[in-house]
Amino acid sequence: MTATGAPTVATIDDALLARIEDAGINASAPREQRWVDGWLVRLSPGKAKRARCIQAVAPGRLGIDEKLALCLPLFAAAGLRAFVRITPFSEPAGLDLHLAQRGMERVDDTRVMVVASLAPFAADGDVIAPGPARIESADAIEFAEWVGLARGSSPLERRAHAERIAAAPVPRHNVLARDEGGMVVACAQGVIEGEVAGLYDVFTAESARGRGHAERLCRHLLGHAARAGARVGYLQVDAANDVARRIYRRLGFVDGYSYYYRTPPGAS
Repeated sequence: MTATGAPTVATIDDALLARIEDAGINASAPREQRWVDGWLVRLSPGKAKRARCIQAVAPGRLGIDEKLALCLPLFAAAGLRAFVRITPFSEPAGLDLHLAQRGMERVDDTRVMVVASLAPFAADGDVIAPGPARIESADAIEFAEWVGLARGSSPLERRAHAERIAAAPVPRHNVLARDEGGMVVACAQGVIEGEVAGLYDVFTAESARGRGHAERLCRHLLGHAARAGARVGYLQVDAANDVARRIYRRLGFVDGYSYYYRTPPGAS
């Protein structure tokens, strides 16, 4: 499973990685999407590329160029830059090479990290050991507004994020960390689909980094997922984000597979 050039961890079988990929696609589902001959075309105006790209999940009947001729105008009509997400599971075979030969640029190298057992987190409890901030649940609007402002997202992107969370087809648990003064300093989101649980939107305010907020939120969400019956955890992280990757490795996550995007050159 090395279509992206990154090794697959030997102890995690391909069937489980494929299940995680399916869960990740479901977790990021926006309302603005349509099916085009085996490709799921997502047109959310939010910031997350996984919700505004082509998810090439089935080979279909048409050729790649014929499909692109149908899909690319949809992005233009929505006022969005077109992206094609490339994973080890992308269809049809040879898609990435074909797009590269068309001159489409490769961007956003990402790692899907996996922890094969959530059992160690089950005993953490809903209220974990005291730390530098209290953990509380948040609704979709409050959560999307805080993380969007912290990341510099536009009002349209924040609104689209909140709508996507609220209308998600799989259960979500949004949590915030507040310091002693009541200020939100970090956030994270857990998504549970059967035996698989994902971590999303793990973010700490710049002024509060290095104090363990992200790790505590992740442990909290993984413990919640384990007690709900999930047994495997996953997350998606920028390959160059060494600080975050060190935190996730401490939690037991290892690289499962990688993905990235192809986009037309000079697209706006």
